[in-house]
Amino acid sequence: MERGLKNGLLGEEGIALVGSKMSLEDVLLAAREHYKWMPLCVVEEWIILDAIVTDAERAKIIAAGCQPMFLFAHKVVHDEQRRFEPGHWVRSSMGTTFNEGFLFATRNSIYVLLGPGHRKSSSIEAIFSLF
Repeated sequence: MERGLKNGLLGEEGIALVGSKMSLEDVLLAAREHYKWMPLCVVEEWIILDAIVTDAERAKIIAAGCQPMFLFAHKVVHDEQRRFEPGHWVRSSMGTTFNEGFLFATRNSIYVLLGPGHRKSSSIEAIFSLF
C-alpha cells in the first residue's frame, strides 16, 4: 500500500479542497446538526475519489440512493464507534452525499473531513485495489 500512497491514485494531483478548520469538539457538534443518529468518523489527509462509470452504471448507482464516489483518508483522527484506530487509514463504501464542504456521507457513516484534501477521478478497479 505504501507505494500506492506515493504514486498516482493517492498522490496530490486533482482538485485541491479544504475541509473544516474547526476543532475536533466543534466539528463533531456541527456534524451532529446535520446528522443526528449516524456514526461519525473524523479524518485528515483525505481524498474524494469520483468513480469513472458509464451512464448506465451511474443510473443504477443513483437509483440505489448513492453517488459514484468514495473517500480515502490517510489518517483517522476520531471514530465514535471505534471501528478504526486513530492514525490508521480508511476507505469508505460508496458515498451518498458530500455536504457543507466537510461532511462525506455513506449509508452507514458520516466522515468529517478536516484540513486540506483533494478530489479526483479514478477507475472502480483502482479504488477497490486500495484494500
